[in-house]
Amino acid sequence: MGRLALMLAAENIDLYYGASHILRHVSIMAEPGAITCVLGRNGVGKTSLMRAIMGLQPIRAGKILWEGHDIARLKPSDRARRGLALVPQGREIFPRLTVQENLDTGLAPLPRGQRGIPEEIFDLFPVLKEMLSRRGGDLSGGQQQQLAIARALVTRPRLLILDEPTEGIQPSIIKDIERVIRSLARRGTMAILLVEQYFEFARALADHYVVMERGEVVLSGQARDMVEEDVRRYLTV
Repeated sequence: MGRLALMLAAENIDLYYGASHILRHVSIMAEPGAITCVLGRNGVGKTSLMRAIMGLQPIRAGKILWEGHDIARLKPSDRARRGLALVPQGREIFPRLTVQENLDTGLAPLPRGQRGIPEEIFDLFPVLKEMLSRRGGDLSGGQQQQLAIARALVTRPRLLILDEPTEGIQPSIIKDIERVIRSLARRGTMAILLVEQYFEFARALADHYVVMERGEVVLSGQARDMVEEDVRRYLTV
């Protein structure tokens, strides 16, 4: 499959925080209709990699190819206009804004004629339609996570990055989120990067997997070839 079809190909990424070398020659790919899961313990560089792809953290070396073009020097807003969207760890919704207002904040990258909330958002997350006038801070953690994903989907992304969407979420909502992620991938038009610590959730969804340790990729491949024992070695504390 060529680079254009791959959508995303981050190649040999090096990233520093001050003198600390956080990412070391990291490469990762994402393609339409597939879910790439990034696994590893806390602090191994998973979130830093996602922030680098979105332009929220500058890289020292490497390329971030999006549909064949290197976007490593583009601002985050320009990457959003090109179809990249991030659901950050911790959700980062606006607690004082209503659900409707939170969703509206996702419209900024879109051309003026497209600035409306697609009805499919409420098909995916019916609970949000009932809560449009409620403040984000009044929602449960699981509902806030659904709102954060919905806000990203409002931008009509072609690359959706989800940074630990199951963190602190009750099991029933985790199942709902799993169903939504799978249905988005099945459409075949969106590439999905999913950062996870929980092996079972990743195994249920992954087409491809990448395991990180101390800022490096230590395992990667097709999910069907993933050896549970090998992966779990890098997940247990």
